[in-house]
Amino acid sequence: MADSEKAQSAVKETVEGTVSSVVYHNDDNGYTVLHVEMPSGYALRKLNEITIIGKTQAVWEGEDVRAEGQWVTDKVHGRQFKADTITCVAPKSLAGIERYLASGLIKGVGKVLAKRIVDTFGDDTLNVLNHQSARLVEVPKLGKAKIAQIRESWRANATMRENMIFGQTYGISIVKMTKIVRRYGPDAIAIVKADPYKLCRDIWGIGFTTADRIALSVGIPKESPLRARASISYALEKEADDGGHCWTYENDLLLRGNELTGISVEVLGAALEKELEEGRVVAERDGGESGPRRIYLRGLYHSEKDVAYRVLRLMSAPRTFRPIDARRAVEWWERRAGFRLERRQSQALERSLESKFSIITGGPGVGKTTIIRALVDIYGERKLNIVLAAPTGRAAKRMSESVGAPAQTIHRLLKWNPATNKFTYNGENRYEADVFIFDETSMIDISLAADLLAAIPETAVVVWVGDTDQLPSVGAGSVLGDLIRSGAVPSTKLEFIFRQDTTGLIVTNAHHVNAGEPLEIRQGDTDFYFMRIEDPQACIARAIEFMTRRIPRKFGLDPLEDVQVLTPMRRNSLGTENLNFEIQRALNPDGDAIMRGGTTFRTGDRVMQLRNNYDKDVYNGDVGFVKSVDAAARSMVVVFDGRPVRYDAGDLDELVLAYATTIHKSQGSEYPAVIVIIHTQHYVMLQRNLLYTAITRGRRLVLLMGVPYAVDQAIKTNIVRERRTSLAERLGTGQSKEGDET
Repeated sequence: MADSEKAQSAVKETVEGTVSSVVYHNDDNGYTVLHVEMPSGYALRKLNEITIIGKTQAVWEGEDVRAEGQWVTDKVHGRQFKADTITCVAPKSLAGIERYLASGLIKGVGKVLAKRIVDTFGDDTLNVLNHQSARLVEVPKLGKAKIAQIRESWRANATMRENMIFGQTYGISIVKMTKIVRRYGPDAIAIVKADPYKLCRDIWGIGFTTADRIALSVGIPKESPLRARASISYALEKEADDGGHCWTYENDLLLRGNELTGISVEVLGAALEKELEEGRVVAERDGGESGPRRIYLRGLYHSEKDVAYRVLRLMSAPRTFRPIDARRAVEWWERRAGFRLERRQSQALERSLESKFSIITGGPGVGKTTIIRALVDIYGERKLNIVLAAPTGRAAKRMSESVGAPAQTIHRLLKWNPATNKFTYNGENRYEADVFIFDETSMIDISLAADLLAAIPETAVVVWVGDTDQLPSVGAGSVLGDLIRSGAVPSTKLEFIFRQDTTGLIVTNAHHVNAGEPLEIRQGDTDFYFMRIEDPQACIARAIEFMTRRIPRKFGLDPLEDVQVLTPMRRNSLGTENLNFEIQRALNPDGDAIMRGGTTFRTGDRVMQLRNNYDKDVYNGDVGFVKSVDAAARSMVVVFDGRPVRYDAGDLDELVLAYATTIHKSQGSEYPAVIVIIHTQHYVMLQRNLLYTAITRGRRLVLLMGVPYAVDQAIKTNIVRERRTSLAERLGTGQSKEGDET
C-alpha cells in the first residue's frame, strides 16, 4: 500500500446509513458484521452499500447506524469500514421503519403486516408504538390478540434494548445480560447499579473484575465499604477456587484484598468485621483464644463442621443389621471366588466389614475393585440394601461394569429438587439403605461431602474407595486425605500390584511415576508408548493423526467415543482450547453449527459441562455429544448417557469442546485410549501427581508425547501444595457442631 493510501486509511471518519442485513453477530463479545445502505448523497466513495465491522450489543435490520472509525482493506473481504463505535438509532425513512418492524424484532410481525402498520401511521409509526399503542386498532384486519402480542413484544424489546445498551456500556455480553435480566427482572439495571457486586454472587460467569468495573463506572468510590466487603468475599473465593483452601489467615486475607483493590488495610479490616457481623464469612481462632483468626466463607465453614459431625456420629451409631463375622465372611468369599486374597486385601475387607465407616486406598492394579466386589457379594448374601456411587458419570459407569452391580453418580443419588432448591435426600430426609460404597472419593470436595454424609442414615455402613496420590478435588478441601490423617476412620492402603502382564506398562509406569522413578519403555506391542516431539505444531499434528487414524485402525476404537487427548493447561498452542479447535477441524469439520464466543459447536461434537446445573441434571465434568443444532434459535441438544438435554443461547457458556481436556477435568474418568501431551510449554504445572493421574486414565492404551525433559521434571517435582483445611483437626479433637467460632 502506498504511503498516501496508508495515511488515508488511518484518518478517522464517521459514516451513517441503514442496516440492510446483519451478516454476523457474536452474542458474547458483540462483534458484528453489517451490510449498510448508504444515503443517496454519499458520493465520496460512490458506494450504495458498505460493510461495517465492529462491536455493538443489539442491532436489527432497518435501523439507522452511525459508526466512527476508519477504512481498512481485508485480504479476503476487501474494503470495509472498521468501527471503533457503532451507535444504533430508530430508522427515519418509511422503508427503513418497515424493514425494522419486519426484521424479527416484533414477534408475529412479518413483511406484510409491517407494511400495513407503516401504511396506516406513516412517519408517526414508531411514536404510535412507543406512546399510543392503543391506536393499533386502526390497522386494517388486526385482531385484539395480535394487537396484544405486538404491544407486549414492543415493550419487551424496548426493555431488552435498554438492558443491552447498558450491558454494552459496561462490557457485559448479551448472553450474560440475558441471565441478569432473568435473575433480577425488569428492575435489573437499577439493582445492578445499586450493588454491582451482587453479580459475583448471583450470576455464574461474572466475576469480581467485571462487577468492579461497573461499580467504579457508576460512581461507587474506590474506598467504598461496599467495594471493600465484596473484595473480602472474592479473595476467599479465589483461595478456594485456585488453591482448594477452606480458610485463610486474617492478615493474609487483608493483604490480598489490598493487592486486589488498592483499598487500605484499615478499611478492609472494618469491611471484614461487617462481613462477620452479617454472617457472610466466619472467623475461628487457630490454637485457642490467643491464636490468629482463620477466615472462612460461611458455606465452607459449615460444610467442614458438618462433615466432622456426621463422621463422628456415623462411627458411633449402631448398625441396623447383626454384626458379620469378618474372618468367616472373607473365607466364604474366597471359596466362592476360587482364589485367596493378598494379605493387605484380606485386612482391608475385614476392616470394612467390622467398621461403620472405613477407607480403602491405593493406586491402579492393587485390587480395590476386588474388595468392592467382595463387599457387594457378602452384604448381598445377607439381603441388605447396597448403594454404589461415584462422583462422575464415567466413574459410576466403570464401577458398575467392574463390580457387576448398578452404580450412579452422587448427585443423582441425592436427587436435586428445583422446587426447593436443595437435594431431596438430606439431613431431614435420609436415603434408606444399609450399605453405601463410594468410589473415586479423592474427587469429593468438602461441600459435596457435607451434602452426601447428611443424606446417609447414621445406622448405615459406609466405605470410601479412592487414590490419595491422584490430583485433589477440583473444589475446596482435602476430604479423603483429611479423613485418613485424622485417624478417626479406619483405613487400609493396598500396595501389591496385581493388574499387569508381560506386555502391559500402564500400571507399571503409573507406579514408577508415583515413586519418582523413570518410565519403563519397551519396543514392540505394549499398552504404553512414548513419542519424543519437540515442536509444538508437530505435536498437534501427530496427536490428531493418532487420534483420528492410527489408534482407531490398530485397536478398533472409535475416535469420538474412545480416544481422549489430555493436556495440563487450557492456554497456549498445546492447551485444550487450541487442541479442540484443531481436532474438531480434522474430525468434525462440517455440518450444522452455532458459535459461542470463539467456539463453534457442531452436530456430533464431544462436549463437557463446566458447572453443576441442577435444573438440567447435568454436572461439572459430564461429557456428552451434540445431537442437533438449531442455528436460527441458537440452541442445541446434547446427549449425556442417552439422555437429551436442551441448551439455549444463554446456556452455551456452560459447555466446552472435549476432544481434548485438562488432566484435572479427566479425574474420575477412564478411557480405552488416552494421548497425553507433556511439553515445556506446561512447565509451571508439571507435577508428579498430574502425570500419575493422566497415566491412570488409560485402560487399553496410553500414548505419551512431548519433551523428555518435561516428563522428567514432572516425575521429579513432588511439591504437593497443602490445602488449608481443618477437617482432620476437628475429627482428631472430636469437634462437631460446636466450635470456637468468633
